Amino acid sequence: MKKPIIELDAIQKYYGDYHALRGITATIREGEFFSLLGPSGCGKTTLLRTIAGFEGLSSGVLKIDGRDMAGVPANKRPTNMVFQSYAIFPHLTVEQNVGFGLRRDPRSRDDKARAVAEALAMVGLAGYGRRAAHALSGGQRQRVALARALILKPKVLLLDEPLSALDKKMREQMQVELIKLQRQVGITFILVTHDQEEALVMSDRIAVMFEGQIAQLADPETLYRRPNSRQVADFIGTMNFLPATILSETPDRIEVEVAGLGRCAIDPAQAPGAVTGGPASVGFRPETLTILYEGQVANDRETGGTVEEVVYFGDMTYYDVKLDGVDQPVRLSMRNVFGRPVLDIRTRTRVAWSPGALVLFR
Repeated sequence: MKKPIIELDAIQKYYGDYHALRGITATIREGEFFSLLGPSGCGKTTLLRTIAGFEGLSSGVLKIDGRDMAGVPANKRPTNMVFQSYAIFPHLTVEQNVGFGLRRDPRSRDDKARAVAEALAMVGLAGYGRRAAHALSGGQRQRVALARALILKPKVLLLDEPLSALDKKMREQMQVELIKLQRQVGITFILVTHDQEEALVMSDRIAVMFEGQIAQLADPETLYRRPNSRQVADFIGTMNFLPATILSETPDRIEVEVAGLGRCAIDPAQAPGAVTGGPASVGFRPETLTILYEGQVANDRETGGTVEEVVYFGDMTYYDVKLDGVDQPVRLSMRNVFGRPVLDIRTRTRVAWSPGALVLFR
């Protein structure tokens, strides 16, 4: 395992009476693509700004590369930041923007020019140096901001929702390019985003934040498949929930009665979080349910239901199906392969499912 590059220990941040960060403790590894994910106002940008040195800590310890950052100003930290607005100087050329941070560097003019050219090539903008910054597209401005940050060779690059201003197609393209760039340069990237899909696609690990605290820190697959609370499950992607009654529990299995699905056994590994004694529910993703067409047999369990809504997305169709005995419909997804019909609203259907797809929340 790679060594820690950032260590956060009991980080607290107050703005007057407002408690923005509430005891954040986490370790971010060298060379990791790490994301801070959460809804607006959860504290993720505040945490990023404390790492950058733009915000002071109320209490706690922040170390970067083993060094305590107490009293170290932003311009003396081994970090650089790409802002949401890019902060490109419109009156300067691309190469002047990228080389702006080198104006006090002792290197010769030729060495600086080579460094700028290398940075532009790194982000796919070779040959754009003389172009006016105001003449660039949104995606090109984003690349200029990246090149300007990377030319100073920081140990940590901080990204504050850098893709939010791009259209969907450009955003998806830049997600892939950022992943490739991070692997190429090998430094730690810390991304702030409220877009769950973006975090899942790009990150080695994700810290999900609510109300100034980290609710769960894990790799994308663990967050998606085994969220540790209903709050995290509801925030990451689409999750169906059904009421459940716990019938019995042993170290090896938990017997539950699930509305619309019936009685089943759940592995304790699928029941994260503490036992509260309150009402229980099970969660499951849309792709873990399968519509059974005529002649098909369920591999595990099946139940009946009625199609209430159909949303066609080309490669996928999403169905809202009201299971027998359940008032609220559940959502399931089916890939549109050749020969598979798209069902109509009010169609009676059979739905296959497996207890292995259920996560128990209590």
